[in-house]
Amino acid sequence: MKTGTSKDMRDNWAVGYSQRYTVGVWLGNASGAAMWDVSGTSGAAPVWATLMRHLHAREPSRAPAPPPGVVRAAARFGDALEAPRDEWFLPGTAQPLFAMAPDAHDATQASVPPRITAPQDGTILALDPDIPPARQRLTLLADAGGAMPAALRWWIGAREIGRGPRAQWLPWPGRHVVQLRDAHGAVQDERRIEVRGAAVRPAAARTTR
Repeated sequence: MKTGTSKDMRDNWAVGYSQRYTVGVWLGNASGAAMWDVSGTSGAAPVWATLMRHLHAREPSRAPAPPPGVVRAAARFGDALEAPRDEWFLPGTAQPLFAMAPDAHDATQASVPPRITAPQDGTILALDPDIPPARQRLTLLADAGGAMPAALRWWIGAREIGRGPRAQWLPWPGRHVVQLRDAHGAVQDERRIEVRGAAVRPAAARTTR
């Protein structure tokens, strides 16, 4: 099964199959409003599982037959990133362990500087006057690389607005520079974004429409 969530959290989906059925589930609000804290895993996937159990209530689900020319072999994953399982390989390509060499992994991690993973450079946001401000916060995400996550600092303009690999910011109209700094104030990465739209309406103004 494969799940997914749209960029602005307005919908999510899950698609999967058995030997007999292929089922796709889409979840979203008819109004187009965002579904905060609902992803493809927690939203569409349980619906998909319920449908598949109903479809196979009288006929057990069987795994599809593998394509010809592949071999089945056990596989494990370094650092217990995933549970051991059987995988399918082309002849001659099977390997029992998927992992980076420890020394190479440590050296690579130590040399990687922190970087911003969200938002992307050039992102344009549009404020919606009908959505409460607390629901329009922008989530800032970073990959700490070889740095200590707790040492990361988020700055927008002349203000520090959060610490750690994840922070939230209440955007206001204008062009902004989002900076990721270390504990000493040195800039490690930055993104330029633009926020468009008028100020959010007071609650009383929204209820009189």
